[in-house]
Amino acid sequence: MPSRSTGTITQDWEPVVLHKNRPKAQDLRNQKAVNQALRSGAEVQTIKKHDAGANKKNAPVVYARKLDEETEPAALEKVRPEVRMVIQKARLEKKMSQADLAKQINERPQVVQEYENGKAVPNQAVLAKMERVLGVKLRGKIGGK
Repeated sequence: MPSRSTGTITQDWEPVVLHKNRPKAQDLRNQKAVNQALRSGAEVQTIKKHDAGANKKNAPVVYARKLDEETEPAALEKVRPEVRMVIQKARLEKKMSQADLAKQINERPQVVQEYENGKAVPNQAVLAKMERVLGVKLRGKIGGK
């Protein structure tokens, strides 16, 4: 038989403390959990979020009354016919296509097309690039070479 020690017996165990897990945020939003908390008398916090869940873009709201009171013209100024003709004439004299001009001024071909069709809103930077490439004046007094 094995021999036993006759000394004093000691306990080497560390105490283990179990903690209750905190509820997850998703569980706190669950209707069942909210009802249970209300029944037990626990404090329940409710927050109404403005436009929560709405699929709206962050666009400013324009009121019809404010538009009616507006004194500025509603339409934006487009490229003048003289400017259109000068651009087109200068481009054809240099034997360039709209795509070639667009490449040289570092813009899309659609931009040049809109300027020549009179649909574009004039941008001084684009006009300056066109002036430099075509060698004509497009801003201020028109038509001078």
